[in-house]
Amino acid sequence: MIEQLENLPAGALGFRARGQVTADDYERVIVPDIEAAFSLNRKLRLLYHAGDDFTGFDPGAMWDDAKLGLRHFSGWDRVALVTDVAWLRMTATAMGFAMPADFRLFANAELETARRWISEPRVDDGG
Repeated sequence: MIEQLENLPAGALGFRARGQVTADDYERVIVPDIEAAFSLNRKLRLLYHAGDDFTGFDPGAMWDDAKLGLRHFSGWDRVALVTDVAWLRMTATAMGFAMPADFRLFANAELETARRWISEPRVDDGG
């Protein structure tokens, strides 16, 4: 199951994964929310929390995630993954370099730190 996290600033979306995440979860919650946000914003920030009650992704959910990420490949500004799930942390660490966004991995105990980081104003680097 996926639920949207509340109280994030404009241009930022947050989702919490619980139990087994299915393709239907993506198609019913994540895809419409992200598509609507991209219709209003050129760049988005994403906070994704897979807590202690997260058990995994169905293959269809993983496919929907990959398609969504590729469709908006250059549209991500910051992405925060919050989880203590070992295999998810390892995968994110191994693949994080390929993200065209500022990506950070946080432990469950750092959820509020991740929320603050996603909400911080972007520092213009002059480039």
